[in-house]
Amino acid sequence: MSTTGSSIFGARLKEARLRAGLSQKQLGIDSGLDEFVASTRINRYELGIHKVDYPFACKLAASLSVPVAYFYADEDELAELILLFGNSSRKTRTRLLQMARGE
Repeated sequence: MSTTGSSIFGARLKEARLRAGLSQKQLGIDSGLDEFVASTRINRYELGIHKVDYPFACKLAASLSVPVAYFYADEDELAELILLFGNSSRKTRTRLLQMARGE
């Protein structure tokens, strides 16, 4: 994914939203936006027209059950690792960290 910071965020947001099966409006509402602006705001975030501040990115991540770092990963492989790590059990995380450290 060779894009700028805001469009990386937008592309990752859209991927996560579609994977969760949510409309832009529903994601916005779930994240605390007013229902009358929810769809437009999420659309503009996905298109990179507006930037998301970090506290709201955390709300979006919580609504989508993804680690907030996923939105900012500039490499697809790293984004996938962040998702896998975030969805892993504590035991699996410990094993993955040990493996990455060469232990």
